[in-house]
Amino acid sequence: MKKIFFSALLLGAALFASAQSKYDHYYTNLPIEIEHVKEIHFPNNALNIAMFGAVPDGKTDCTEAFAAAIDSISRMGGGHVIVPRGVWKTGPIVLKSNIDLHLKKGATILGSENKELYVQKNDPRDGSKKCNALIRATKCENVGVTGKGVIDGQGFIWRPIKEKKVVRDGGLKEVWDEALALGGTLKQDDKTYRIWYPFNLNPELGIPNIAATPEIQEKMRPTLVNIIDSKNVLIEGVTLRNSPKLHLVPTRIQNLIIENVTIDCPWWAQNGDAIDPGNVQVALIAGCHVSCGDDGLCMKGGAGQKGVDAGPQRDFLITNDTVYRAHGGFVIGSEYSGGMQRIIVKDCMFDGTDIGCRFKSAPGRGGWCEDIYCYNITMKDIRESAFLFQSGYADRAAGGRGATDSDDKSKFFPEWSNFTFRNITSVNAQKAVTMEGMKGLPVHNILFDGVNWYATREGMTIDFAEDITFQNCIMTPQKENSLKHTKNIIWNGSPME
Repeated sequence: MKKIFFSALLLGAALFASAQSKYDHYYTNLPIEIEHVKEIHFPNNALNIAMFGAVPDGKTDCTEAFAAAIDSISRMGGGHVIVPRGVWKTGPIVLKSNIDLHLKKGATILGSENKELYVQKNDPRDGSKKCNALIRATKCENVGVTGKGVIDGQGFIWRPIKEKKVVRDGGLKEVWDEALALGGTLKQDDKTYRIWYPFNLNPELGIPNIAATPEIQEKMRPTLVNIIDSKNVLIEGVTLRNSPKLHLVPTRIQNLIIENVTIDCPWWAQNGDAIDPGNVQVALIAGCHVSCGDDGLCMKGGAGQKGVDAGPQRDFLITNDTVYRAHGGFVIGSEYSGGMQRIIVKDCMFDGTDIGCRFKSAPGRGGWCEDIYCYNITMKDIRESAFLFQSGYADRAAGGRGATDSDDKSKFFPEWSNFTFRNITSVNAQKAVTMEGMKGLPVHNILFDGVNWYATREGMTIDFAEDITFQNCIMTPQKENSLKHTKNIIWNGSPME
């Protein structure tokens, strides 16, 4: 009888152990319970792209070889498409279910400069054209991009460059001169400074235009990695570099894991966002290092009714990540109509970002927030505000006029509420806090607990906000604050006036 009971215990222990995930250690001591990500497995099959005629010289077009390798392993039931050491130039790669694109150390996938390879057919809605991402998957299950290699989008030949940003603000005249040496098209950005478009480049480069005007071509820039409407997505270990636009855009995903990924592009890269998950349910972003030309770790939730229909971005754990140059370290918006629910950011470093925690939106793009926790975070050398809430954000494209990009501004208002910031240290920020709510919909129910601002040069600017509590907080030196249209703003137990 004892033997039977002991055997049952062993069986139960074995079943329990099999249910454990290698990611469970990330989920200890959280302030609220959130759903855990599940491990993603691929069949043991493996095919090397060199078997299909790919050449690692950085010149030969390997687009067909990648497609042939993916088709072949898909017929085998899935597995790993191996990219060995070398530079493999290619146009867009389309992944399928049960396939892991695995880059060995020393491997580089180099996006082709032939822009015509990326162009989709005309959009039947408005006749415009768009470009496919360099690596993409749609309506798939079990998809991976893993390994120690690099994916380089050659973004310089795609992105517009603002003379004001790189020369006046950045002191990088060599970047501006490098762009001019490629030919291209100059237009006036304002009365003093110009904007360079990679349009009508020098003929000897062999890089064609894909639109009638620089402005239209600018809107066609592709992302680097885009996985859409899929389940079980793993991005692990790789370096994503120099995207023409956004780097990693997983959209409407169930069970997303992004671990130990590096994203690297120039700080002046137009729309060079690093990681932009949108309407994702259950995700882990851990151990990543980011330096980019726009927002770093940016939560999206769709604009208007489409965002609502896609459901909230929920059950997110962002941990042990470092963001260097970026517009914002941890960001929500500007579009988040589907809502944000149970988002936890912990044990992160934001070093040299324009803004530390950035929350931006506008009518037509806004949504709701529930259980947003940010804690054990260090911010250093923040160029603007350590914390920013902005309800009237204007999404300005290169050469654009700065209108809020909204279909219907009469609804889908941003509601910034239910945030907890705890055990956060900011050193050398320009400003401690900026809050810009809306009349009738103030920023509200925000708790700062144990948040310390050292060597901040400005205090807090708060407009249209209520029920904002600062407890156990330090600001050195204490700065003057500007409060307008506020109610129940508490600093360490005392009302702020």
